[in-house]
Amino acid sequence: MAQAETFCNPVVESAADPWVYQHTDGYYYFMCTRGNRLELTRSDRLSGIAEGRKQTIWTPEPGGLYSSHLWAPEIHFLNNSWYVYYTANDGGGDESRRICVLENASADPLEGQWVWKGALPTPVAGLDGTVFQLKDQLYFLYAGYGHFPDYGSAIYIMGMTNPWTLTGEQTLLTAPTLDWEKQGGMAINEGPVMLKRNGKVFLVYSASTTWSEDYSLGMLAMDESADPMAAQSWTKTMQPVFKKSVDNGVYATGHNSFTKSPDSSEDWIVFHALPAPGVDTKHRATRIQRFGWNPDGTPDFGVPYGDEMALKLPSGE
Repeated sequence: MAQAETFCNPVVESAADPWVYQHTDGYYYFMCTRGNRLELTRSDRLSGIAEGRKQTIWTPEPGGLYSSHLWAPEIHFLNNSWYVYYTANDGGGDESRRICVLENASADPLEGQWVWKGALPTPVAGLDGTVFQLKDQLYFLYAGYGHFPDYGSAIYIMGMTNPWTLTGEQTLLTAPTLDWEKQGGMAINEGPVMLKRNGKVFLVYSASTTWSEDYSLGMLAMDESADPMAAQSWTKTMQPVFKKSVDNGVYATGHNSFTKSPDSSEDWIVFHALPAPGVDTKHRATRIQRFGWNPDGTPDFGVPYGDEMALKLPSGE
């Protein structure tokens, strides 16, 4: 039986805060928010992640400081080891929320042992931690809760001396000051994710509340030669770069990651969305679609495609 040449979104039901990491072993590694545990999925097909091999890699001891609300996990391969960054707290309020780090030295992240490396001592409580490397320097970004009357969270950057150690001061890169970043009852910038291309570095983030139909993606850009720790290196786009499509029936598009097709010829965005306004957030599902590039070298994410639309499989599947 011949394999279909198209697929339809969503690719994973009930999967918020999706993260996809494409490794040199030919596999995609997928994580999403499961709340009480960390689950890792391995798949050789981007469009077939739901059918991949799943394994719970971490279940916290009950009652601990980081035993509750495990959110937004990301897996990265750094310095020949695997690392997972995830948000957790003690079951209480926002102030106890931190980004935690696990390490696995095995070549296969579904094998070996995941070792607790600690909770990162960020200057403010926060969530949605990610890392990226530029010119041999590792950086950490996260959404920190603002001690300000007019917003809930903003995005900060810090240096790292290794994948589990922060260094120096943090720099505020973007706060939710624009109307489209304040929908749903709170002003929020969260979910930072990095994209490097065309001599530029792009910081794509989620804005507004995740339960709002207007949850959307914003973007900062800087030249690859600039200093990411300097706020003035970054230019913020004043409008969303990806948002809901009423015509296509896709709402609350956000908390994304980026990957490539199996043959590396195509760029793909992975994101969660809701099927209608006002729908419970438990219905956030993972969607994928190909994106292109504008003449000025910035990404063109287009509009989210509806669930009935047959999309061409990623090249090389």
